[in-house]
Amino acid sequence: MLRLQGEMIRGGTSKCWIFAHHDVVATGVNIDTLLLAAFNAADPRQIDGVGGASSTTSKAAIVEASSEPGVDLEYAFAQVGVGDDRVEWTSNCGNCATAVALYAIHRGLVSITSDTTTVHMINVNTGARLTGTIPTPDLVPPDEGTAAVPGASALGVPVLLGFQDPAGSTTGRALPTGRPLDTLIRPDGPVEASLVDAGAPVALFDAKAFGLGGNESVAEFAAVVPALTALRRQAALAMGLAGQDDPVSHAVPKVGIVGRPASFRTTQGVLVGQDEYDLSIRMVSMHAPHPAIGLTSAIAVATAAATPGTLAHRVAGQAADGTLRLGTPAGVVTTRAVPGSDGASPTVLLHRAARRIAQAELLVPVPEERSR
Repeated sequence: MLRLQGEMIRGGTSKCWIFAHHDVVATGVNIDTLLLAAFNAADPRQIDGVGGASSTTSKAAIVEASSEPGVDLEYAFAQVGVGDDRVEWTSNCGNCATAVALYAIHRGLVSITSDTTTVHMINVNTGARLTGTIPTPDLVPPDEGTAAVPGASALGVPVLLGFQDPAGSTTGRALPTGRPLDTLIRPDGPVEASLVDAGAPVALFDAKAFGLGGNESVAEFAAVVPALTALRRQAALAMGLAGQDDPVSHAVPKVGIVGRPASFRTTQGVLVGQDEYDLSIRMVSMHAPHPAIGLTSAIAVATAAATPGTLAHRVAGQAADGTLRLGTPAGVVTTRAVPGSDGASPTVLLHRAARRIAQAELLVPVPEERSR
């Protein structure tokens, strides 16, 4: 039985277990083996581990201080399988980045010198550079706050999360194929797709192509998840994210549908009018509908909406000040693009909330033969 120190923090609409890199290394165990055992990933209920039995609650981040000037820390994001004995390391998670920023302030990975503190981070999975700005009144790391986000009824510490120059973070280009529209093939014929890489690689489809409006409930959207999941592999090949002989990834690219604004009720029953947002979005998370939207997906959608010719731009476009309001199952998520410098793509900002839930010593049942 191994012992591993960890901290669970809610970031936005996700829960993330955060581990210090040196503590992970000290176990002497392969990191995949360690996480799979700690989360009890093979069991879809994750009943004998710390996983939350859903894609938004089966996440981890491994954090260490950075030696790069101007960067406070580096973190690796792990999407741990649910009923799947596998860890995905190919993507980033903005909600976990929100949690990592709060963790960094409490763990002394960044100095607190004013009433607000900005954490500069690099996600080593994708090379993405992010900032998390947190209020630190009286130079004290906060434990509580009054910030709320759609999809989480609890309040938390406000975090202004910024994705710096997010375009092409994985493939090197905002449009990996060089085109705002591509055609993929499904069993009943061709379907248009916008393949975008900003924050994360994302494949977006017109909701109408699946007989939907884009404002469906999670249960209604679930009906087309298998079709979207099947198209993910084609999108990965077209974007250069995988080769024909590579294993199938269930995390990259993210896939979803966009539609024009229309009234809908959130999962909490709140009525959202069509004039309250600019674009309907429903995303898949691993094998299931996302209850809101992943932040890296929101960055990609915002970038697509600002790119003429894409499906998202066709539906919405962006306001003059760079603001885009996304209608998600949990409510409206607002992004704002701030012009970059020296030819960089715009920095995209989102308001999030985080709360520290637990500090714990995990007792991890790693079989000896699997730890080698």
